[in-house]
Amino acid sequence: MADKWVGGEFVFVSEAKASALEPNKARPGDLVFTQRGTLGQVAIVPREPYAEYIVSQSQMKLTPDPEKADVHYLYYAFLSPEQQEYIRNTAIQTGVPHTNLGILKKTPISLPALPVQREIAAILGTLDNRITLLRETNATLEAIAQALFKSWFVDFDPVRAKQEGRVPEGMDEATAALFPDGFEESELGLVPRGWRLIPFGQLLSHTIGGDWGGAEPDAKNETRVAIIRGTDIPDLQRGANSRVPIRYTSTKKLASRKLQCGDIVLEVSGGSKDQPTGRSLYLTEGLLQQFDCPVEPASFCRLLRPKSECIGVLLGQHLSYIYAQGKTWEYQNQSTGIANFQTTHFLEAELVAVPPDEVLSAFASIVCPMIDRSHLTQVQRLAEIRDTLLPRLISGQLRLPEAEALIA
Repeated sequence: MADKWVGGEFVFVSEAKASALEPNKARPGDLVFTQRGTLGQVAIVPREPYAEYIVSQSQMKLTPDPEKADVHYLYYAFLSPEQQEYIRNTAIQTGVPHTNLGILKKTPISLPALPVQREIAAILGTLDNRITLLRETNATLEAIAQALFKSWFVDFDPVRAKQEGRVPEGMDEATAALFPDGFEESELGLVPRGWRLIPFGQLLSHTIGGDWGGAEPDAKNETRVAIIRGTDIPDLQRGANSRVPIRYTSTKKLASRKLQCGDIVLEVSGGSKDQPTGRSLYLTEGLLQQFDCPVEPASFCRLLRPKSECIGVLLGQHLSYIYAQGKTWEYQNQSTGIANFQTTHFLEAELVAVPPDEVLSAFASIVCPMIDRSHLTQVQRLAEIRDTLLPRLISGQLRLPEAEALIA
């Protein structure tokens, strides 16, 4: 489900231009709809940060009568399967599929008594708020893990602190004792004493390209599998697996491609002019247990199996860091319009700062619970409950007390 509130990057117009576009203004409490392209999208205009907005030519707005309709109820009603089907069926198919205000005004919609509307919106909103909170918690945990990785393995903060006679911040005495108090020269500059710069590929025990299999089982592809694509990686990091395709593969292919806890899926083809290839996903038991079948990487991805669990945690954070820094652009080439990741070159050229085992173990013991926590949230389950309740509440098939009992 899309974001409930209008947001994103905005452009601004002058006061004079805004006055001239008075009919195109949307204010807090209005609903905004997509008019062309991806039809069916709807969002509510929030009270902050702006008092009014100008609706673009690709959008249209509706101002509800508060004595007849609750805006939050309308938001959910327009997202119901019945309403989405109506939008698709009434769209004008000439050129790019589009709709207009005339069609919107004629749209029939189920409208129970105002108190009932508010109760329905409150139930669904409670689920949405919980999902948002869990996703924000996940993002915070990921940010903490990345900050710790950068401090220990990029900036070498604990080593620099000890070199300067300071106590390393944010760690106990036993952990601080694991770090050296100085640096030594390497082919790429200074590294902590006793650490090594090792090519990424040398830290793997197994790597292989992905699979796609068939849409239906047959004599060749008889085993049901979930296939993780590059486009699924952001969803899975946010706790959603609903778009991951289910396909069928052979027992032989699955034997070398079946993902297990500690593996990493690396996107090696795709991207765009604004988004490089190289997105990655570290697999935990909690994430894999969201599926009722084995899981494989897609054919545009690659399975990376680290030599140990601790090495895997380090490599997972390393990949996330260099992607966020834009470094994976350096390992990308483009032909026939498709961007490809230069995997062989990456595995040979990308160097990873590897400390002694004691430091690796300490890092993994801190970061692993954060990753596990983010993968064990109930985001997907809550989303399924919301999506199940929404059409039944809007249609009146489910009574409010029954819905409240289900959530409880």
